[in-house]
Amino acid sequence: MTRFIVAPQWQGSSSSRAMQLIDGALAIAGDLPRATTTVIDVPAEAGESLESGVRRLSSLTRVRTAIEEAVAAADEPVVIVGGDCGVTLAGVGAVAGPDLAVVWLDAHADLNSPETSDSGAFHGMVLRAILGEGADVLSLPAEVITPDRVVLAGTRQFDLGEELYVSATGMTALTVDDLADPTALADAVAATGAARVYIHVDLDVLDPGEMGALTHPVPFGATVAQVVAAIRAVRERMPLAGASLTEFSPSSPEAAVDDLGAILRLVGALA
Repeated sequence: MTRFIVAPQWQGSSSSRAMQLIDGALAIAGDLPRATTTVIDVPAEAGESLESGVRRLSSLTRVRTAIEEAVAAADEPVVIVGGDCGVTLAGVGAVAGPDLAVVWLDAHADLNSPETSDSGAFHGMVLRAILGEGADVLSLPAEVITPDRVVLAGTRQFDLGEELYVSATGMTALTVDDLADPTALADAVAATGAARVYIHVDLDVLDPGEMGALTHPVPFGATVAQVVAAIRAVRERMPLAGASLTEFSPSSPEAAVDDLGAILRLVGALA
């Protein structure tokens, strides 16, 4: 059985549509089993940066703590439904260890730091924070997760600093074309030597023709079928330690229905 934690966090987003992430998370929650779903109470206020270089840090920190407590209370593997990508930090942190690989299915690398980010938005820094190079209160300890145990997949938009980081660390990065082979992602994860895997899915890994309600769509993405097949192949190879699905931003609660079928296919693959 899987426990779902729904965290309608918007404070980590740089989008003018950020608050629509609340509607997106709650729309997904409406189709999840009520008995195994916990909805996090996200603060209404934007929050303060506290001179950290991360916008709305104070609210992000509160949500991180709430997610960590909810994950700790679960006896089953947890799928966290966002909200923005920032919710994934708590999910990975709860299960992190030397035997864990992290799959990052995302159009963006999210490898900026507070020093390199132009926007100060945490959703562009999450993976770097998981790797121990973020703001002190929004970062895992250094070396808990290392670049050699991270696999980027479907990523096709990098800032210069992110490109340099991937090149310098030798992090594995699979293209959208690579995902045409459903075993490519599983092979890359197995090559890390990990025994467990955390899978993060930002819906913008998908082509905009597959998913309309995206805050930061990037052309030439993957299909739902490709992502579902890749996730299933990984799960056949090793146990799932946890997962997250984020960045669903419908224009209205009513419009969310248009994309929920595709989203529930992805949730089914994760759960």
